[in-house]
Amino acid sequence: MTLSRKAILVLEDGRTFRGISFGAEGETMGEMVFNTSMTGYQEILTDPSYAGQIVCMTYPLIGNYGVNEDDIESRRPWVEGFVVREASRIASNWRSTETLGSYLNRYKIVGIEHVDTRALVRHIRDKGAMRAGISSVETDEKKLLERVLASPEMKNRELASAVTTEKTYTVDAAGSERFHVVCYDFGVKTNSLRNFSKAGCKVTVVPAGTSAEKVLAMKPDGIFLSNGPGDPAAMSETVQEIRRLAETQTPMFGICLGHQVLGQTFGGRTYKLKFGHRGGNQPIKDLATGKVEITAHNHGFAIDAESLGNDVEITHINLNDGTVAGIRHKTLPVFSVQYHPEAAPGPHDAEHHFARFVRLLEEKKTAAAG
Repeated sequence: MTLSRKAILVLEDGRTFRGISFGAEGETMGEMVFNTSMTGYQEILTDPSYAGQIVCMTYPLIGNYGVNEDDIESRRPWVEGFVVREASRIASNWRSTETLGSYLNRYKIVGIEHVDTRALVRHIRDKGAMRAGISSVETDEKKLLERVLASPEMKNRELASAVTTEKTYTVDAAGSERFHVVCYDFGVKTNSLRNFSKAGCKVTVVPAGTSAEKVLAMKPDGIFLSNGPGDPAAMSETVQEIRRLAETQTPMFGICLGHQVLGQTFGGRTYKLKFGHRGGNQPIKDLATGKVEITAHNHGFAIDAESLGNDVEITHINLNDGTVAGIRHKTLPVFSVQYHPEAAPGPHDAEHHFARFVRLLEEKKTAAAG
């Protein structure tokens, strides 16, 4: 029987949590955040929006259904570290191919368990998201704190270029092809591409730094701006390219980071939230219908409502804190939402936004034919 290896988690304000190492041994740094989902840890681990972050799960038992090959949302896990109350050593599910601990170890993701995650989350909610470090090789919390304070902050950090695809690729439509959509990969999740494919769209996925000129040369029917990590305020060059595309009247749909980029495209400013929105239980109100949807989120920045011009309408708000959760342009065929309509693992209340975008493509095609 192997002895459990001790590990420590140190926040940048000096708060320290001691626990047991699981996953890969070693040391890691990142912004400490938390996710309130009860399931879907594999989708969370492989969501590129978590690049640069250490994720704490609020649900106490994680890993009980193991890991499989079907539920990954990108080519690899992107979290910098993983914090749980208890990591299950038993993987009980017919689709499981390995345990969570084995999966993290394979991808060299440092984890820590037997941490008081309720105390950690309360601290982050009170003090705000902050830099942190996990180590199973350093026992001196003061030395680890020094390295945490020397690590990069999330504010003004551009990370889309770190997670984007290296080369353009295509996802074919499931069945007959109705439309061609170009997807800016800021950290796109596989389920977004699946939703477009099911709707009859061929999707051409391009790197985050692709110019407007190259995109237009592909003759897209519409453009999708994906989710992704980092500070949207650090993406000024991308904003300029998206502005050029918007001026062509090409239908555009943005989510998460793509939503924030569109907000800046139309003159808005973004700001860092105290501890962000991460999890599958965020209530969002559609201001046009009054309907409330429970939605999946993963973001630490938001659009400043007062900075938006008169040509942009706020369509959705987060009922927890009143932040902007959706916008649309009043004259251009452009809209976006702050949350994840593709969800994965869920909930699926907001999936209809893909159909909403397809309707824009249909309207544009009908107008062109007329």
